[in-house]
Amino acid sequence: MIKATGSQIIIKLLEAEGIKTVAGIPGGSILPLYDELNRSSIKHVLVRQEQAAGFIAQGMSRSSGKPAVCMATSGPGAMNLLTAIADARCDSVPIIAITGQVNSSLIGTDAFQEADTFGLSFPITKHSMMIKDPLELLTAIPKAFSIAVSGRPGPVLIDIPRDVQTATVTFDKWPSAKALSSAADTLIARRFVTPQKQIGPIISGMVDALLKSSKPVLFLGGGCNSQKASEEINKFLGCYDAAVVTSLMGIGIVPRSSRNNFGMVGMHGSFAANKAMHDADLVLASGVRFDDRATGLISKFCPNATILHIDIDAAEINKILPSSFSLVCEAEKAFPLLTKELSSRKQKSSGSKSAKPSSRSAWIKELAKVYDETESVELGRCKGIPAESVNPRAFIRDIPEAAKKAGLDAGDIIVTTDVGQHQMWSAQYYPVEKPRQFLTSGSLGTMGFGLPAAIGASLANKTKRVVCISGDGSILMNIQELATLRELGLNVTVFILQNGSLGMVRQQQHFLFNDNFSASEFGFVPDFLQLARGFGIDAINANEDKQWFKKAFAKGPHLVLLNINMEENVLPFVKAGSANIDALRD
Repeated sequence: MIKATGSQIIIKLLEAEGIKTVAGIPGGSILPLYDELNRSSIKHVLVRQEQAAGFIAQGMSRSSGKPAVCMATSGPGAMNLLTAIADARCDSVPIIAITGQVNSSLIGTDAFQEADTFGLSFPITKHSMMIKDPLELLTAIPKAFSIAVSGRPGPVLIDIPRDVQTATVTFDKWPSAKALSSAADTLIARRFVTPQKQIGPIISGMVDALLKSSKPVLFLGGGCNSQKASEEINKFLGCYDAAVVTSLMGIGIVPRSSRNNFGMVGMHGSFAANKAMHDADLVLASGVRFDDRATGLISKFCPNATILHIDIDAAEINKILPSSFSLVCEAEKAFPLLTKELSSRKQKSSGSKSAKPSSRSAWIKELAKVYDETESVELGRCKGIPAESVNPRAFIRDIPEAAKKAGLDAGDIIVTTDVGQHQMWSAQYYPVEKPRQFLTSGSLGTMGFGLPAAIGASLANKTKRVVCISGDGSILMNIQELATLRELGLNVTVFILQNGSLGMVRQQQHFLFNDNFSASEFGFVPDFLQLARGFGIDAINANEDKQWFKKAFAKGPHLVLLNINMEENVLPFVKAGSANIDALRD
């Protein structure tokens, strides 16, 4: 017989799941777990605010594809964690949030630091659990990991009263390795949801439609942003010439340098990408959900296109746009079948209904010309006095080149962003070449994401340089984590684009509210260079030091400040209720 406390069970099972690092802040209701944690092999990252613990877990998970763990105590600790959990749910990120709760006998009595974490978490998690007996943990922990990574990934919360953590129980044996359903095993075991007998005819129908198309678009989202899916999609493009556009979460699936890639689609998407979707006669969408920021006015998004849809979540199929053929499965399972079928037919046209590959190639060249022309205009656009101004688009585009000058492998850099204008410029111009290289808060759009996510990404990828691109509005949301960054001594470079305003808010007030700049311009801007140095981090002003990159990419954490003009806007810009093709471009 085995004798263990609830806390010992939790730690033992986390170790069995391969967890090496957790982030959090201790407090009264979770102290028993922290007491055991300090005797384990798991490293704890002490954040300065619990929201950051959730974003550090996201940084680890988004960059690795594996589930990560964060912790918080009851009441305010758990509630601070909720924003990061909601963000993970919106972007389908597998994290496990373990929260302490007041003693079982005190639940419902308005005890000190009591809050209904379990109830509050329902709308923002993939699954939530309240543990009432330590023996439940033997199945609850493995189940949490399995749920987090299976199907459409997402966050799982486990709320554990203090007395459950301290109680001692006896049991026959620890769960077997098979019963643990580790993330790796679950990933390997993923299956088609579409019935097997239907797969062949659906693949055949999709290929028929692809071969008849002269203006096909491959629309890729976060559901494809893994190494395996990326490999299979690029193999597909090797035998079928299609324009590629992505959602914000799909950046990196196809290299930016690819002749097929026309960038992000949507409100701030490239004009070429929006034109491609508008003019397409066929759209093969995979791992995307046709959200409002991507589609604009849905009736004019791809008005003349046949829709083919691949997604692991059946609820997304036909939710916004009806599809002629659909598969409920993962991208890495579907694309090899499409490639195989296309190859077996040798891309031969069948009669007058088929389009020649040359017509698709010609369309790619036409879009490439549009893309190059519009990008050239944006990179040449700069507000302010020429001698003093800096084009933020060109600066962001050139970060990898600056890293190369400092002796780094620029292709290995992982980028995180906060939310705002800098985020969109990064999405538009940073040359992302690999999946899981660009980490950003998409659907929830959470300011304060970038810095802690960069810490998490660095913890999970210790040999790589991580770059966090932020703004003077977003960075202040979690600037306290500079202390955590300094404490850990990670290879993270934080870029702050300073314009003295909430840039995206101000931009919308310019275009939509007749320049009525209400609460979007700061009356006081702190000295970020001094702040960083106060946290013990080397800081450089890129406006004054043209050799900033020599220090910025040296070992350890660094902060780079870049002053830009407040009147710089992210273009294109699609007004609410408008079609993407009608985006403002000047």
